[in-house]
Amino acid sequence: MVPGRGVLRRGWVPSRASRRGLTLIEILVVLSIIAVVTGVAIAGSMQLPSARLRGAATLLTSAIKVAFTRSTATSHDLRLVMDLDSQAIWLEESSAPMLVQSKDKSAAGGADPVTTAEKEALAERDQILQGPPIPKPQFHPVKSSGIGEAHEGVHAKSVGRGVAFRSVQTTHDDAPRTTGRAYLYFWPGGLTERASIQLSVDEDTTLSLLVSPLTGKVTVKAGAVDLVIPTDDDHASERVDTGF
Repeated sequence: MVPGRGVLRRGWVPSRASRRGLTLIEILVVLSIIAVVTGVAIAGSMQLPSARLRGAATLLTSAIKVAFTRSTATSHDLRLVMDLDSQAIWLEESSAPMLVQSKDKSAAGGADPVTTAEKEALAERDQILQGPPIPKPQFHPVKSSGIGEAHEGVHAKSVGRGVAFRSVQTTHDDAPRTTGRAYLYFWPGGLTERASIQLSVDEDTTLSLLVSPLTGKVTVKAGAVDLVIPTDDDHASERVDTGF
């Protein structure tokens, strides 16, 4: 009886072609495919931190543009609040004009102090200075800033998972701030502060956002770029926006 398709005859021996395994070329092809897939996976995992860092830089740049434009449109003083402990940002607005005091120990500059550290720093300064204290304008969160969701009355936005403020320094700061809160102020007429905002991811990669005072332009540079504050000896005029 002739067996049907798929049925082996008794005593049938497979041919040499059916017994052969993978050839060397086929093995090399499989190994090449595995290598390509593994390489893509590793490259993708290495790009994730950089992508988060670029996303945080974009968020900060957008917030600065919003504050710069809103201050001119509403004729109100604004400030970008950067909480270096919670890694979050939000916008605050004041209806009273404010003059930022350079080299102020408090992060609040010329504004009403908020945190305990700011209040203690201002109290220490007031004991040294002579004359009556100058009234401090109060800032309140901007409810419709478009930055983040409301939380305890503040529309705060996280800078991103794994991303942290490395340091923040503005013109009114005596030194870079690494804890607490840092403020970047905006005034009607298109003015802000010269600033350096450094962001890092996993304490490995760092980006620096450099803010121009006359245009609010943000330039992103790789690595930690410290703030350079012009002195009276500099010949460059502050009326010429050279970038930082």
